[in-house]
Formats: sequence, structure tokens, C-alpha cells
Amino acid sequence: MSEETTSNPSSNRTLDGRVTSSAMDKTVTVLIERKVKHPLYGKFMRRSTKIHAHDEENACSEGDLVRVEQCRPLSKTKTWRLIEILEKAR
Repeated sequence: MSEETTSNPSSNRTLDGRVTSSAMDKTVTVLIERKVKHPLYGKFMRRSTKIHAHDEENACSEGDLVRVEQCRPLSKTKTWRLIEILEKAR
């Protein structure tokens, strides 16, 4: 196998989103929004997904803009890990 085909741990999928809940211990709920083009009419629509992310230090609060990366399953619903807080809530 060549070097290009080996998987790099830091090449995981990363997404940016807004924290909607931080009530759980070491877990935050993050709302990911994306724009999708309608197949027939061509209008761009907003679609959203809520994910649970692991926050080891309980550093996030509601309204923060965060970056998360995909990781191994940490619980039944938690397969994302917090990388950094991009912007604190005002």
C-alpha cells in the first residue's frame, strides 16, 4: 500500500454548527445547517441536522459556534467529538 491510501486520523469529516443544548454532562447538542438545491425548482432550501458531540471539559455553552469531527461511536447517539470553539455566544 502506498502512503496516499492509508487513512490519516486527522482526515476525519469536520463540520461547523451552533450549540443548542449543553445540559448533559460532557455532551453538547449541535445544530448543523446546510443549503440544498431543490431538484425541480432550483430554489435553495435550508436543511438542518442535530448531532450529539463529546465535550470533555464541558467548555461549551448554548449559542456557541463550534467545529466537530466524526469519530468512533462513544455512546448510542454520540459519534462526534468537539475540536474547537470558533465563537463564544454573546
